[in-house]
Amino acid sequence: VQLQASGGGLVQAGGSLRLSCVASGRSGSYYNMAWFRQALGKEREFVAGITRFGASTLYAPSAKGRFTISKDNAKTTVFLEMTSLKPEDTAVYHCAAGSRWHPEQGTASDYDYWGQGTLVTVSS
Repeated sequence: VQLQASGGGLVQAGGSLRLSCVASGRSGSYYNMAWFRQALGKEREFVAGITRFGASTLYAPSAKGRFTISKDNAKTTVFLEMTSLKPEDTAVYHCAAGSRWHPEQGTASDYDYWGQGTLVTVSS
């Protein structure tokens, strides 16, 4: 499966952005999907995940209450709606797809396929 992320950009603190990730090749409904991010000089971190049919979601503490992950009905696109953005949300955001799911923690090793990333910059 190939993943193509888009929707990043420059936004002021307090603003909103919506990221999209289109899964092509094998249908996205076969996989759990997630968003990770990596800020300059920092390790990649889990942001949010959603199970293959959208029944369950998981959020990092930093994202809970501000970000919403969802899938479209065809299960080929996953979205990350980000609100109340902060400068510390600045990072390259990557979408990922995989077959394993841990209900309490998002782990990069659970995901086998990765998109190229989209840059989100939040100015203060």
